[in-house]
Amino acid sequence: MDNKPTRTPNGWRRPLDLKRHHKEKHWDYKGRGIYHIILVVAEHYPLLGHLAGEKPEEAHIELTEYGEQVLRLMRDIPDYYAPKGYRLKIIASQVMPDHIHLLLQAVEPLPQKIGAVIRGFKSACTALYKREYGCRKDAAKGKDVFRFSRIFARTETIWEPDIAHYHERVVHSYDQIQRTINYIKDNPRRLAMKRANPELFRIQEEIEYKGIKARAMGNRFLFDYPQKEVLRCSRSMTQEEIERRLTACLEDAAMGTVYVSAAISEGEKRICRAIREGGYPIVILLAEGFPKEDNPHYPYYKPNGVYFEACAAGKLLLVEADEEVFEMPEIIEQVTAKIGDVPHETKRWRFMAMNEIAERLSQ
Repeated sequence: MDNKPTRTPNGWRRPLDLKRHHKEKHWDYKGRGIYHIILVVAEHYPLLGHLAGEKPEEAHIELTEYGEQVLRLMRDIPDYYAPKGYRLKIIASQVMPDHIHLLLQAVEPLPQKIGAVIRGFKSACTALYKREYGCRKDAAKGKDVFRFSRIFARTETIWEPDIAHYHERVVHSYDQIQRTINYIKDNPRRLAMKRANPELFRIQEEIEYKGIKARAMGNRFLFDYPQKEVLRCSRSMTQEEIERRLTACLEDAAMGTVYVSAAISEGEKRICRAIREGGYPIVILLAEGFPKEDNPHYPYYKPNGVYFEACAAGKLLLVEADEEVFEMPEIIEQVTAKIGDVPHETKRWRFMAMNEIAERLSQ
């Protein structure tokens, strides 16, 4: 199958029968396509570089000697694979202290799946480390490279232990390409902002407010604002009705109202986005919550996109209600009164319960 995007009145996009998710089931990974690859160093060790710059807007990565070598290997991917029949192009890249971002384009159909290219690059980086640093008995090449040898002795790879594992997403539209490029280039600044505001990016366990037990990230003091309102929009609202509600919400937000929303319906998502873009504080109840404490990515979790910017500015609180909250008698009673005796495992029941939880948090 050829993955060439198709032209529509709204621009370029992928074929309609392909689903968007990690490792897309119906995507031909040997065909043409653009891939956002993220490779993470074993145990998130800062092997590749260090954050530098006094201010977030001045943030940049100073690479270690080994980081420079990895960067050269990455830049050489198109030339290295060209004689093997691969036409590849690097659109954007960024080496961070403990991970790598690579936006890679397969210009023409490939002899093998794109994963073969990534595994080859990973193996080359590991072989380079083993050859140059793995057996070194001193710190002449840099203390971080030398200290990592203890981790390397356990993992036998510089990357997350599974040699075939990497994070990858197919980028489908030109708008998505530009957003991904901006995201990759912005990584040093985002890291600086996170380090400057560690308390705002820490998952807060076992908090309780208005009888709601939850986990949260962001500005906990938003719960204490004197004027809070729940934001709910019926799915049946017209675009005109949504726009009127949006205007009213922005006026209230400018006057100090903090909105609380599960951001489920299209109207709710539209208004929540406008509130965030307007620079006003907001509390969002998450449908898909934070990683669990035993998840290896737990210490490194951070919200994406505008959520990240709002969190760093202290204008966002993300809340994940505990599962037991969904079975509170008062929540069950309120949801049942509105939609009847619907099975609790259904999306409809859970979304209604989230709206009731948001209502309680806004009180």
